[in-house]
Parts: sequence; structure tokens; C-alpha cells
Amino acid sequence: MILLNDPRTRRRRLGVAAAAAGLLTALLTAAPATAIPDPGDAQTARKEVSNSTQAEARQAITNGEIPGQDEIVHSRNIEHLANIPKDVLPGTNSDLAFQGKYAFAGNYDGFRVFDISNPRSPKTVAQVLCPGSQNDVSVSGDLLFLSTDSSRSDSSCNSTTQPTTEKSSWEGMKVFDISDKTNPKYVAAVETACGSHTHSLVPERKNVYIYVSSYSPNAAFPDCQPPHDGISVIKVPRNAPEKAAVVDFPVLFPGEGPDGGGNPGAPTNPGVSKTTGCHDITVLQSQDLAAGACMGDGILMSIKDPEHPKVIDRVQDNVNFAFWHSATFNQKANKVVFTDELGGGVGATCNEATGPNRGADGIYDIVGKDDKRKLVFRSYFKIPRHQADTENCVAHNGSLIPVKGKDIMVQAWYQGGVSVWDFTDSRHPKEIGYFERGPLTTDTLTTGGSWSAYYYNGYVYSNDIAKGFDVLKISDWRTDPAKRVRLSELNVQTQPDYFD
Repeated sequence: MILLNDPRTRRRRLGVAAAAAGLLTALLTAAPATAIPDPGDAQTARKEVSNSTQAEARQAITNGEIPGQDEIVHSRNIEHLANIPKDVLPGTNSDLAFQGKYAFAGNYDGFRVFDISNPRSPKTVAQVLCPGSQNDVSVSGDLLFLSTDSSRSDSSCNSTTQPTTEKSSWEGMKVFDISDKTNPKYVAAVETACGSHTHSLVPERKNVYIYVSSYSPNAAFPDCQPPHDGISVIKVPRNAPEKAAVVDFPVLFPGEGPDGGGNPGAPTNPGVSKTTGCHDITVLQSQDLAAGACMGDGILMSIKDPEHPKVIDRVQDNVNFAFWHSATFNQKANKVVFTDELGGGVGATCNEATGPNRGADGIYDIVGKDDKRKLVFRSYFKIPRHQADTENCVAHNGSLIPVKGKDIMVQAWYQGGVSVWDFTDSRHPKEIGYFERGPLTTDTLTTGGSWSAYYYNGYVYSNDIAKGFDVLKISDWRTDPAKRVRLSELNVQTQPDYFD
């Protein structure tokens, strides 16, 4: 059954039983300081939950407080057009990129190329087997870039897992030629310190620069030594991608000692991740700006010199932010939305016990000019629907919906689904639409849901970890003007100037 214009804002008491049992306390305190964010290499991560948590989830379904298992619900202004299940790549679905009539969907086992010329019936045109979490994907011209953040025996697509303590192990960036979308060809690889968890492109006419985010160094890892307080910058010549190489490693958190100068995390700041690198960076080339979500820190950078980005402001939130995960500028470049991936993407944090300010978005205004610009906190946003404690749910990847004069974005919340929300008023954000499925199961805390939800040329595309590739359409007077905006290419972490 599909529920339209769902009246249930569902401020229910889910999560109380888990908190009483001590499960949530462990999640909010001990886990974030050492968590490896984003689901791991297992296709479907599962965690046992108490009998009372199972019973609470089932009762919530019976009472109509949450959707039934796998049941789809959405607001009246959202239409679910298509779902394409996973096929030959069984791993975790991850990030998305777009070019022309094609969508590129990352998967921990490789990537998939869809023809989306008919959004109601996407067609698979290629599936490339190339294991290596997390296979964050971006495209520029005839090149596709793929992040590898698991220790491999070599840089090939036939590699196997290998301990990070072995010097011969490989992690980093892979480059493919996608001039023939039906037959991508692997053309280059660049090893980077601590691998590549995510990456962001700074494309130019002759070269593509890649900012590689990675973290969690260890003295026992030959290629991932502490302090790891910066990012790798790769230069890729478009006409000779095989010559791609690291050209710089700018230190973003200078400081004395083995850990650099980032957020020290626990025990100084309990429940906050220690900064040992960045998780994700979003660049806004039209303004020579970048925003970095760096574990325990949020940063604003100047990228006037793309080979040598520099930090111009830095903020922390040691009360409510456990792990600074990603960033989104508004079109005017006077705001940044940072996400907090509390619990590493595998925790149930969309419940009453966690509250509205943790595992949420933080909205910051940018004030001042040039290199004196500062980030000023205004408010938090979190989806208003509580989820069961068998559903991983937390703020994750999203993008702007390009409406001139408004700040509206669509965002993935794992099993919390897809949310469309308005932050034009930085102090009073509000949700204006949503799509979600009921829990994968009421027996265990099982990892699934939307990893990335992005707006591209009139539609919302979501890569669901377990359920596959979804296409949504939003019809709403507040977002309808965006349908007139057309892009030839979209990598969300390389944020376009929609109205240039």
C-alpha cells in the first residue's frame, strides 16, 4: 500500500527500549570516536537486537506508526517511477554521477552504467566488475574515476583483499576511459596514502585535479602513517590519463605531535571522531571555494590555486556532531550544509532517544569576504519521521535542487529514505517531501537504504544499498522551476553554478 500525503509525522517513541537496554548509549558515546563511517565491505551488515527492540518495531508497524517491511510510502508530491534491482554486482550500492543521458552507479564490487533517457525505464548498458570499497564514482569528459578504500593485492580489477600492514598492498584512485559507455576500459591507477574513501574533481580544460579524502592512519600501515592531516591532490592529463600522479599533499590541520592539529576526539571531546584526514570535500569552482567535512572538523577552503588548496576557516561542534561527513553549498555560496554521520551509517539514530540534533544536518551561513570568510552556525535539520531500531538511519549524501532564489535540497537518509527540504531560512529549515521504504527486517539491525539521492535534469535518482537504483519525480510549486535547468554532466561533489 502506498500512503499519499502521509499525515503521520510520526514523532513516536521508537528507540526508548533500546536506550533503556544500553544499546543507544554505546552507539552515541563509544562508537563515533572510533567508527569507520559508511557501511563496510559486507554486502548486508547485520547486528543482533534485543527481543524488546524487535517487538517494538513490529508493534509500530501494526499501529501504523512506520511502514510495513519493504512497504513504500511517500508524500503526495513525490512519485516513484522506477526501481532497477541489483544484478551481477552483489555488493553495497554507493555513490552516483551523471553525464548526458547516463547515470553511473558505484558499487563495492565495481560500477554500473544506466541509460536514463527514459527515466521511467532505465536500461543497463554496462556493469564493470572491479572490487574495492567504496567505489565512489565521478565522471569528466571521457574519463571515469573510482575510489578504492580497501587494501588490495594490486591495482587491477582482479585484485584480492590483502592486509594493510603489507607494504605491497594497494589503495587509491582508478581511471577508466568511458568514451564507449557500453565498454569502459581501465586505463590508469594512482596509489594514495590511506587509500581513497571519497574524491572530488576540479576539472580544467587540459587537466582534471582530484582531491582524495582518506583517513584512519596507523603506525603499523606502511602506506598510511600518522599524522594523516591532509588530502592527496592528483593531476590527470585528459589526453594522457596514464600519466596521472599525486602532485601535492596539502596539510589542512597543522599541529605538533603525531596526530597533527585536528580535533583530538575522545577523551577530550567524548563522542566526537578524532580528525585524521577528511571524509568528503565539495568544490564550488565558480566561487573558488571548497567545503570539507573532516571527521571532527568542518572547513572552508580557497581553491584559487587548485593544486594548493588552503583552509580559510574551521569549525567544530563537540556537542552534537560525531562525524563530519559531507558538505553542500547553496547556489549563492553564502551557506553550507554539513552532515553528521553519527554511528557510521550502520546505526539506528532516527529515533526519539537520539533526538533531532544528532545524526542531522548542520546549517552554516558564510559571512565576510574572500579569505576572511567565516562559517557561522544557524540550525540543525533532521527528518521528522522516527524509524525503527532495526533501521540504519542518519544524514547522508544529497544535492541542491536548482531553484533560483531558494535553497532546497534532496538528501539520502539510508533507511530513513529520501527527503526534500528547504533551508532558505537558515534558522528554520523544513521538509517539503519524502520517500521511504519500511524496514528491511524487524529481527536485526540490517544495513540498507538510500546511500545517495541526487537531483539531475528534472528527476531524483537514488542508489539504495540493498534495493537497487530508484527514480523519483517531485511535482511541487516550490521545486518545479528546477525542471528548466539542464546539465550535461553532474558530479555532486563538484557543485555546478546552475544559473551561470
